[in-house]
Amino acid sequence: MTVHIGANPGEIAETVLLPGDPLRAEWVAQTFLDDAECVNRVRGMYGFTGFWKGHRVSVHGSGMGMPSLSIYANELIRDYGAKTLIRIGSCGAMQQSVSVRDVILAMTASSLSTPSRGIFRELNFAPCADYGLLRAAADAAERIGAKPHVGGIYSADVFYDERPDLNEIMTRHGILGVEMEAAELYNLAARHGVRALAVLTVSDHLITQEALPAEDRQSSFAEMVEIALEAAFA
Repeated sequence: MTVHIGANPGEIAETVLLPGDPLRAEWVAQTFLDDAECVNRVRGMYGFTGFWKGHRVSVHGSGMGMPSLSIYANELIRDYGAKTLIRIGSCGAMQQSVSVRDVILAMTASSLSTPSRGIFRELNFAPCADYGLLRAAADAAERIGAKPHVGGIYSADVFYDERPDLNEIMTRHGILGVEMEAAELYNLAARHGVRALAVLTVSDHLITQEALPAEDRQSSFAEMVEIALEAAFA
């Protein structure tokens, strides 16, 4: 047990999917895993462990934003031996070529700052995904007929952004979408020598202002989860 995760030793698998929403973690466990058991309820941040096609896997909520994700990812890696961590979440599209419901595979994750900034100091470290996971996810997406976009994303510190000038610069430089967690996940994976990837479903569009209704989001995210699981055990 740790400060934030109440699981006993051995109750967390080496492969962990990380949705931000703990209720989405519950939905993933109930929908995709066999023999899933709840292994964490501390602070309402649910974690589950079960089996997918015979492979042991955990699904654990990470909360919103990089500071929250950093807490759970650190403890999962250092205290529970997680070796593969895949963020599954939503994002906002920043390119006309990307549509709502599309899947983005984050090759890199730019940011203004992360919880790791104090360690890097003057270095502008470039956090990136594990290539093996990235390639496996792209292959899996094509097999199931998804439309994957592979490239850079932006991990924001704030949800209610008031920097249209920054958004314009990122769009100009090919950033595919914006979310709030992947950059720090990639930092931690590099630091601890584990694998990480962010598989994201586009839930809204910053240019067209299109957005998925709340009731459609969960069903649209199933494709993303399938891609993540296929990539983890390719």
